[in-house]
Amino acid sequence: MDEKNEIASLSFRFAVRIVKLYKFLAEDGGEFILSKQLLRSGTFIGANVAEAQSAQSKKDFISKMSIAQKEARESNYWIQLLLETGYLPKKSDKVKSLQNDLESIIRPLSAILISSKNRTE
Repeated sequence: MDEKNEIASLSFRFAVRIVKLYKFLAEDGGEFILSKQLLRSGTFIGANVAEAQSAQSKKDFISKMSIAQKEARESNYWIQLLLETGYLPKKSDKVKSLQNDLESIIRPLSAILISSKNRTE
C-alpha cells in the first residue's frame, strides 16, 4: 500500500475512533463544545485526504493535504484540551493509543507535503 493510501486508511480509522469518543463524551455528560470541535477536526482529516487523492492538479493536492495536516494538528490540540480539563483521563491507554494514531497521521502528512512542495518549486 502506498503512503497516501496508508494515510487515508489511518485517517478513516482515526475518524471512526473520534466518533466513538465523541459519543462516549456526549453520553457521559462531557464537555460538548470541546468534543464537538474534536469530532469536526478529526473527521475532516480523512475527508481532505480523500479529496487530495482525487485532486486534478498538484496545487489542489497540496491544498487538501495542507488542510488535512492542519486538521490533524487541531485534533491534537482538542485532545490536549480535553485532557487538561479532565474530560479525558490522562492515564488511559485508549487516549494514548488515539494520540499515537494521530501522530502516525501527522508525520507522513508532513513528509508528503514537504516532498510535494519541493517538487513544485
